[in-house]
Amino acid sequence: MSLWLPTTRKECDQRGWDQLDVILFSGDAYVDHPSFGAAVIGRVLEAQGLRVAIVPQPNWQDDLRDFRKLGAPRLFFGVSPGAMDSMVNRYTANKRLRSEDAYTPEGRHTGRPEYPSVVYTQILKRLFPDVPVVLGGIEASLRRFTHYDYWQDRLLPSFLLESGADYLTYGMGEQPIVAIAKAYLEHGADADRFIRLQPQVGFVCNSPEEIPHGVGEQDRILNSHEKCLADRRCQAENFRIIEEESNRIHADRIIQQTANRYVVVNPPYEPMTTQELDAVYDLPYTRLPHPRYKGKRIPAYEMIRHSVTLHRGCFGGCAFCTISAHQGKQIVSRSQESILKEVRAITQMEDFKGYISDLGGPSANMYMLSGKDKTICDKCRRPTCLHPKVCPNLNTDLSPLVELYRKADRVPGVKKTCIGSGVRYDIILHRSGDQKVDASHVEYAKELIANHVSGRLKVAPEHTSDKVLNLMRKPSFRQFGQFKQMFDGINRECGLKQQIIPYFISSHPACTEADMAELAVLTKRLNFHLEQVQDFTPTPMTLSTEIFYTGINPYDMKPVFTARRPEEKLAQRQFFFWYEPAQRNRIIAELKRIGRADLIKQLFS
Repeated sequence: MSLWLPTTRKECDQRGWDQLDVILFSGDAYVDHPSFGAAVIGRVLEAQGLRVAIVPQPNWQDDLRDFRKLGAPRLFFGVSPGAMDSMVNRYTANKRLRSEDAYTPEGRHTGRPEYPSVVYTQILKRLFPDVPVVLGGIEASLRRFTHYDYWQDRLLPSFLLESGADYLTYGMGEQPIVAIAKAYLEHGADADRFIRLQPQVGFVCNSPEEIPHGVGEQDRILNSHEKCLADRRCQAENFRIIEEESNRIHADRIIQQTANRYVVVNPPYEPMTTQELDAVYDLPYTRLPHPRYKGKRIPAYEMIRHSVTLHRGCFGGCAFCTISAHQGKQIVSRSQESILKEVRAITQMEDFKGYISDLGGPSANMYMLSGKDKTICDKCRRPTCLHPKVCPNLNTDLSPLVELYRKADRVPGVKKTCIGSGVRYDIILHRSGDQKVDASHVEYAKELIANHVSGRLKVAPEHTSDKVLNLMRKPSFRQFGQFKQMFDGINRECGLKQQIIPYFISSHPACTEADMAELAVLTKRLNFHLEQVQDFTPTPMTLSTEIFYTGINPYDMKPVFTARRPEEKLAQRQFFFWYEPAQRNRIIAELKRIGRADLIKQLFS
């Protein structure tokens, strides 16, 4: 019997399965690894005793045989676009095709359509009109209400309406997908009534009378899709409600009207427990691509094959980031036992050479961090625990993480564990007044820099302007300077020659050409020739995207300057590359034009 979930009729026949319970369609290649969503959902449903198959990257341009080959499932179809929003995955900020699709064999761009959530669902509803379709994954999370689509440069309605799916699950999908499966198993044709009462599920009603009662503490009514089309301020008002409710532990139900239909999205589950998360990661993944890809490179797998995820969630609340919108603000950490079990499994892989590429998460050093007084967290609506300053209720003790790093290094067969995920230096630099906690920050910095950097450490100051950083919900650039001094000092003490690699963004809302020119000067003084840079990409359901579209900050309803035209964005981006001779004359001319000739000598002395 195959160790992988079946992907073909032949593989189902080998198991003696004449009909499946659930069939999952994914925009990604099938890699049986806990970093790939379809594999996780498939394994979770399998653990419930269900017969589950995955159809990875079905061909949507032929006679649709991939959609027909496994027939109709007994319970429902599941549809996911893959690990990334399909448009972010496909196009750069300049709307050019990316160099490769990291989740497709050999990086090909032909593996999935644009908006696979919509395309796959519409095909399935056409072929199997009586079989329910459950939409999940990152597109479902970020596009569950009216949202701005940068690539079409317009507002789109909820993907529940666009796709015709019966239900939508948002966020990390293990709990809602199991609840939906149990509803069908226990209630059959009457399951719809029970599914509409489940947390973290969205659905469509044709009238207010259809909307069930008793879900959530109360209902938050958004401006209708039509009002948002007519008035951008309505879209800005909606965003604040959505973000605040996404970050609450006990949230309200949200309802939005579009034409004569109503999108109803129930509040999320409470954060998973450590035991529940361990159960997900302890499932029998092979950690390998399906044999159908033998001899083919899957770029995303190459990056994560020897990595371990420690936790989910991020309380950074960066304005341009979608992590908290999808995974939530609360940190859910795995136990040391579960993590070390996975490390030991990696050491048994044939291609393992002794190096764990990452012990990380959305932010590498948020493992086991949470509020001290949970009753305060229960009432909190803040989208970030770190900005404008670290919340006094936040426990930032990093000693459990230091202990975990050292235990992982002692696993037989491990030569070194590296931290490949981004590190929040504002946590490391924070001083709470608690001597034990503050000492753990110093100890963590030494442990990290001395033992867990593979030559280069990634951090994300994002900008140098306090005005821009404040809107980004990021700390002052002065903190980056302090961290770099710490990094350089520990390197000298240890006789190391490691690099710190900062990430920066141009054309973010509130950023001007003068701000980018000053960024160039400040980073030159620190001897950086910037590599990890990007133009701001508006992705659905982030604060930065809403400001980009509406021109308004949803939290104070005041206007914010944003570079929108391609020539404006290019003018900002060029300052990243001041050190390239081909850029010099153009940058000098631009500095003169914007009245900042005083910076010419500082850049080109």
